[in-house]
Amino acid sequence: MAGQEFGHHLGLPRALSGLPLSPLVPGYGTLAAAQHAARLRHLGEVLGAGPGGLRVLDGLYVPAGARGRRRVDVALLEALAASAAPAAAPLAARLAELHRADPQAPRRIVLYQLINLLQDQPEDRRESFVRTLGVHQSETAGLVAAARLRPRLDRRQRDAAESLADARAQGRLHRLRALLDRLPGDGADPALTAVRAEAAERLRTAEDALRAGRRAEERGDREAASAGYLWALHAASDDRRALGGLVRVHGRRPTLGIELAPDHVELTWQDTREPPGEWRLLRLYRDGRGRPAVRTVRGSVTAAAAAGTARDTEAEPGTTVRYAALPLRDGRLDGPPLVSRRLLVAPEVERPVLTDGPERIDCTWHRPPGAADVTVEHTGPDGRTSRLAARDDGFTATGLVSGSHAFRIVCHYRSADGRTVPSPGVRATATVHPWPEPVRTLTARPADGAVRFAWTGAEGAEVRLVAWPGGAPEPGSELRADALPAPLDWPESAGGLCPPPGTYTEVAAVAVRGARALAGPVVGVEAVRPVPGLTAHRLPDGQARIGLDWPEGVSHLVVGWAPVGSTGGGERTVTAHAYRRGGLHLPVGPGAVRVRAASVPRVPGAVVVVPAAAEVLVPPDTAVAYQLLRAPRRLLGRGRGRLLRVTLTAPGGLAEVPEFVCVARGGTLRPRNAADGTTVLRIPGPELARHGSLERELPAAPCPAPYTLRCFLLGEHAASVRLEEPSLASLVVR
Repeated sequence: MAGQEFGHHLGLPRALSGLPLSPLVPGYGTLAAAQHAARLRHLGEVLGAGPGGLRVLDGLYVPAGARGRRRVDVALLEALAASAAPAAAPLAARLAELHRADPQAPRRIVLYQLINLLQDQPEDRRESFVRTLGVHQSETAGLVAAARLRPRLDRRQRDAAESLADARAQGRLHRLRALLDRLPGDGADPALTAVRAEAAERLRTAEDALRAGRRAEERGDREAASAGYLWALHAASDDRRALGGLVRVHGRRPTLGIELAPDHVELTWQDTREPPGEWRLLRLYRDGRGRPAVRTVRGSVTAAAAAGTARDTEAEPGTTVRYAALPLRDGRLDGPPLVSRRLLVAPEVERPVLTDGPERIDCTWHRPPGAADVTVEHTGPDGRTSRLAARDDGFTATGLVSGSHAFRIVCHYRSADGRTVPSPGVRATATVHPWPEPVRTLTARPADGAVRFAWTGAEGAEVRLVAWPGGAPEPGSELRADALPAPLDWPESAGGLCPPPGTYTEVAAVAVRGARALAGPVVGVEAVRPVPGLTAHRLPDGQARIGLDWPEGVSHLVVGWAPVGSTGGGERTVTAHAYRRGGLHLPVGPGAVRVRAASVPRVPGAVVVVPAAAEVLVPPDTAVAYQLLRAPRRLLGRGRGRLLRVTLTAPGGLAEVPEFVCVARGGTLRPRNAADGTTVLRIPGPELARHGSLERELPAAPCPAPYTLRCFLLGEHAASVRLEEPSLASLVVR
C-alpha cells in the first residue's frame, strides 16, 4: 500500500520500497565523523548538486545540463575527489571506494541520513525542512512520505544500524546478531533481511563446528578438537566458546611469552610462517560479575619479521589474565593460536633500594601506578615479624638492632568486583651495622703559624679532618667511609697543622667507624699570605720609611708599630694602590720601635692563621755629625793644623754605636766608601758613645793637596745610625 500511495502522487511505482534501516557500509563511523568535521548535514552535499537538486528515491542522480540528470558513479566521484575542497575531497574518494564494492552503497548512505534528518523534525515542519536539504523539488513529497513510513530509530538502534557492517566484516557473528536484534525485523529493508539470513546460516555452521570440537575434545582427540574449534572461530570470530576450547587444547604448554611490567603486560612470540602474517591478540579474563570476557589488545601488531612483541596497557590491575595470539592471513584465521600462561596483573614495586643507618633501614621504590596500597612485613634477626608503616615511595624502619633484617613488600589492588588483591610480594634483606657517635663540636685555635683543632663527641670512633669539595654535608649526615675526601695533608708544626698561605678552607670533622661515617661540624680556617722583604729606615722628625714586597693576591695589609719597653704605638691599614703610589711612612717617634706587617683576612668569622710574622726592629733615633775645624794657633808661632769634631746625638736613648772612620782622597771628588782613599782617623764606637762629642786633630798631609775628606760609619750597627754630613766644599783641603 505504501508503494501504491507514493506512486499515486509521483507516478513512480514502488519507489518507496526498501527504505534503508542501515547504511550497511564498513567504517561508517569514521566516514560520519569526517562528514561532521566538514560541516555537512548529509553526504549528498559532497556531490554538489547545486540549485537543480539531488535525486535519491529511484537512484542517486545529480543535475546534468538544463533538464537532464546524471547517475552518480565511480567516475563522477573520482572527479569530485580530484577537484573538491580539501575537507570534501576525502569524503568523495571514500564514496568512490564504497561504490566499487557496492554500487548501491552511496544511495543507501544518503537516503539513510536524509530520512534520519527528517525524522528528527516534527511532522508539521518536515515538508519545509526537506527543501533546505538540497533535494530535487519533485522528490520533496516522496522523502516526507519515506520519513513517515520507515520505522523511526532511537539512538541505540541507530548505533546498532551503523555498526552492523563493521561486525559483519570482522566476522563477529554474535555481535552482529545482537545488533540485528535491536532493529525492526518486519522485512521492510531487503538488504537487512539478507544480512539476517546470512548471519543465521553462518551461526548454524559455527554451532555445528563447535559441537564437533567438543565431541573430539571429550574423546581426547586434540587435533580434531582444534580443527573443530578453529572452524567455529573461523565462522564466528567472536565465539568465546570456540576460543575457550582452543585455549584449553593449546594452552597446556604456553607458546606466547608474557611478562608483567609496572604499567603494562609485555607479550612476545615467534611467527614461524612463511611469509610472516598478521596477528590478533586477545586478552581473556573474568569481568566484575565473574563471567568470562574477551578483549582485543589495542595496537595488535602486524609482524614484519619472524618475531613479534606487543604491549597491553589496558589490563585491569587485580585481575588474572591469559592471552591468545590468533594468526591471520588476509584478515582470516590462519591456524591454531599461541596461548600464554595465566598471569595475575598485580605489579610489584619497582627497584627497591635498602640502605642502613644508625639503628635504622631506609627503603625507596617506584610504586606501580594502579596500586591502591603497599604493605611491608619486617622480620628481625630474632625471627619476630611485624608490620611497618609505608609511604608511597618507601619506608623507614627505626630502633633496629645490629644484624640481618628481612622485608616483604606487597602491593594491593582493587579488582573490578570490589575485592582487594595482593601481589605475590618482593623480598629484600639488609644489614644494620654499628655506626659511630657523631662529632658534636669542633674548634680551631691559631698558634705560631699553625692551627690546633679540638673536638668533643665521637667516643670510640676515628675522627678525620677533611675538606669537602663543593661544600660540606649537614652535620649528622650518614656517609660511607670509602666516599670521604682524603684527610687534610697540611704539614705539622708546633703540635698543629700549617695550612697553605693564601687559602681559606672549611675544615669538617667526620666520625668514622668501619665502613660507616657521620658528618660533623665545620670551621673555617684562613691562612693569610706572609709579607716578605719588610724594611724600615728612620727619617728625621721621628718618621720611618717602610719598605716591603707586596704579596700577590692581597688587597690590604695591616702595619703596626710598638715602642720597645714602653706602651703606645699604632696600626694602619694600607691598600696596594696607596702603597705603590706614595709608599708608607710611619710616625714611630725617637725611641726603639718594633714594626710588624700582615695580610688582612678576607673571610669574616674565620679562624685566621698568620705565618711567621714579618717584623723589623727600628733602633732609637741616633745621629753622628762631623765638622772640619782649624786648630788653635800653637806656641812659638808654628802653623795651625785641622781638627775634626764628631758629635753623637741620641734623643731616643743610646743605641749601639758603630765605628767612625775618616778617609782622605786626592782631588776634589768625594770618596765613595771607606776603602776609597787613605784612612786618616778612626774612633771606636764605644769611645764615641762614652764621650758623646770628640775633637781629633788630623794629620798634616795625609796626601798631596788638594784632597777631600769624607767620613763613614762601619760595623753591624752602621745602618741603625744616621750620619749627618757637612757640605762638600767644607771638606776640601787645599
